[in-house]
Order: sequence, then structure tokens, then C-alpha cells
Amino acid sequence: MIREYKTIHEIASPLMIVEQVEGVTYDELCEVQLPDGSIRRGKVLEVDGDKAVVQLYESAAGINLAASKVRFLGHPLELAVSGDMLGRVFNGMGQPIDGGPEILAEKSLNINGLPLNPSARAYPAEFIQTGVSTIDGLNTLVRGQKLPIFSGSGLPHANLAAQIARQAKVLGDEGKFAVVFAAIGITFEESEFFVNEFRRTGAIDRTVMFSNLADQPAIERIATPRMALTAAEYLAFEKDMHVLVILTDITNYAEALREISAAKKEVPGRRGYPGYLYTDLATMYERAGRRINMPGSITMIPILTMPEDDKTHPIPDLTGYITEGQIILSRELYRKGIIPPVDVLPSLSRLKDKGIGAGKTREDHAGFMNQLFAAYAAGKDAKELMQILGDSALSDTDKLYAKFAEAFEEKFVGQSNETNRTIFDTLDIGWELLSILPESELKRIKPEFIEKYHPAHKAKDQK
Repeated sequence: MIREYKTIHEIASPLMIVEQVEGVTYDELCEVQLPDGSIRRGKVLEVDGDKAVVQLYESAAGINLAASKVRFLGHPLELAVSGDMLGRVFNGMGQPIDGGPEILAEKSLNINGLPLNPSARAYPAEFIQTGVSTIDGLNTLVRGQKLPIFSGSGLPHANLAAQIARQAKVLGDEGKFAVVFAAIGITFEESEFFVNEFRRTGAIDRTVMFSNLADQPAIERIATPRMALTAAEYLAFEKDMHVLVILTDITNYAEALREISAAKKEVPGRRGYPGYLYTDLATMYERAGRRINMPGSITMIPILTMPEDDKTHPIPDLTGYITEGQIILSRELYRKGIIPPVDVLPSLSRLKDKGIGAGKTREDHAGFMNQLFAAYAAGKDAKELMQILGDSALSDTDKLYAKFAEAFEEKFVGQSNETNRTIFDTLDIGWELLSILPESELKRIKPEFIEKYHPAHKAKDQK
């Protein structure tokens, strides 16, 4: 039931107070009709007796308190969904901005959704190939997982996000794969980069993109990731697709949440963010996953820039608690010209063991991964020792580890944003690098796999 009022009491942008209301509920959508007939939208943030606090999606400029009317629509903000969404670009409110027609909706869904019930979750277990060696080989992404990327200001996380969106696929079931990409609080140039990149490579055909610009209202920034997740849930659980959701930048989302919390005069928590930041992020992140006895799934890669490269900042800190690992970008590697500059040692995928091995990637993957980590860590230590004490202080084996670390960064981590490696390419490159070390040092790989995959043994077999 639509209810209309002309009792706007006060506006303190982006908040508006409406008095003498009846039957209004939390999160209900409303429309404000200005004297010139134009419409602005908002949602109910709070109801206290006969007063409703409304949060405006657009600017409050021009709203006349006495002459404007408020209509409460009886439902929350919804997204019109259809299979025709694939290949389209929408703004943060779910309206097409690519010049194409309006979506012929099969249904309209509440964008707030619900986190997956833990008892209804299926355990993530299938490998997703991103084409990026540092992820596929060492921090494997598994279908239904939440694996964030922690970046810093000025680092090329946008390029990495576009690369993953272009290249990602579930091996053996590629026709059912889709990407939902949400750009939150970005510049116009960044938005154009993503759109043009997807169109240039043809990836747009399997992508649904939501783009919210930095000059648009903070409340729209709050809605954008929820729009994206609603589209993903429809494609995954009603169209039986494997959906990869990429959200960039979660830091912009959290800043908008802080701005709105301050406007509501709420008591701030750490660094001025609201005390419910953890809960709010969890309501988004926990919408990813797999459901028991359902073929579709949602895999999520949230991307966030850490203020001052600080991993203890509330946004990466809380994100790390909710998700299953993190991929960390390194400023040091970026300065060396290594793209993508993934810092392997502090990065972690907690579910990587579930998506690798015979029948998923290859039988040697687990031992190979552990050996690469150990060898790179030893090589980094050897390089630091070399800087302090000089070459003469290192044993011959230490020098080989230092050589390995240099080659690992250049050939395994570095691959450019245009290079799409299969998991077998990644494994073969890693074995070539491990051949720098004596076989006696490969203590984490089973001897039968060394015999089968080590380049020296493969060369003998070919002879």
C-alpha cells in the first residue's frame, strides 16, 4: 500500500525527517516528489513513533519542505533481474547506462538478500582457473570461496581485477560461467577502463557490470555491491551458473558507510567507522558460497586499498576475519616492474588444499606448491643475508636459493596483465624454476613426482 505525506519536518543532507507517518517500516523505499514533478528516491533508516528518518539516494538540493510530497512504497529497494542482464552495464541503482534498452524483468528481488545459512552450505571444492600463476599455483581460488585482494594506493589492482574477470573459468564447465563486476566509488576514467577492457576482449558478453562513480551520492555506494550480489544470486541459484563476483573498492564502500553513520550522529568506533562495520561487511561477504544440491555458486573477490598500506586498518582487518584468506599486492615488487606485484609469502588461500590435486589440477600440485613457498622464503632470506654480509658469507646452496628467488619473481610472479596461463603452464614454469636447486633440496615433493615432472628427468625420458 502506497502512503503519501506532505509532512517533511527537516532535511540535513543526506537525511530527511518525515512526521505523522503510519505503518512505515525499516528499509522501505520512498519517493520524494518536488513541486516541479521530478522524483528523488530514498529509504527508511529509522522509525520512532510517528517519525521516519529517510536517507536520500540523490541530492537534497531543491526540496521544498512545505511543497514536496513523500510516498512510501511498501517495499525495500529492488533490482529487476533477467538472463538478459549479461553483457549489460548498470549504474549503482541498477539502471542501464550503456545505451541499451531497459531490462525485461523476470522478477524484482530485494537487494538486501540474506547470508547463506551455514547448514545449507556445500563445502567449496572445485578449482577456478584465473590465469594468474601466483593465484592458481600458490593461493588457489576455489568455487564458493571469498578471497580478497589487499592493495595499496597507486598499485595496479584495477588491472588485476580486469584480468581475473576476463580470464577466470571453471575447468570443464566453461559455458555456465559468468562474472558480476561492481565498481564502487571509482572515477569516470576507471569506469571507462573497465567497460572498454571488457568490450575489447569480448568478456562483456558473460559479464554484468555495475558502476558507481565517486561523485555520486554515498547511499548509492552502499547499494551498489548489494545490487551486484542480488544479480549474482539470481544467475547462480536460479540460472544454475558459476558466478564470480568482483567488488572494487571495498574501502570506498566503508568510507560511505562512515559518512552516513556520522550524518546519523552515531557513536563512532575504530578510526571513526561505525561499530557495526564488521556486521555490515559480513552481510555482504556471507552471501557468497555454494548451496547443497544446487549446481550454481557464487565465488567472491573483494578488492580493497589499505590506507597507508596498513594491514591492521579496520577494513582489511575485519575483511580478513570474515573471508578465507587474502592476496596481498607489494609496493616493492611494483617498483621492480613486476606485474602483477603479488607478495606471495604473506598471501594465503585457506581453502587452496580443497581445490588442487589429481582430477582437479594435477597430482603434483600440493607438494609443488609447498616447495615453491619454502624455496622462495629461503631465497629471500639468502638475499637479505647477502646484502648484510656480502656474497662470501653465503654457501653455494644459499647462492642458488638467492638466484631462485630472483628468477621466481621475474618468471613466475611477473607475467603481465595480458598473459593467460593455464594451470599446467603455471606448474611447468614452477618446475623449471625448481630445477635451479639441487634435487636433494626438493624435500617437500614425493620422489615419484620428481621423477615424472622434473625437467631433467623429462629430458632423459624423451631421449
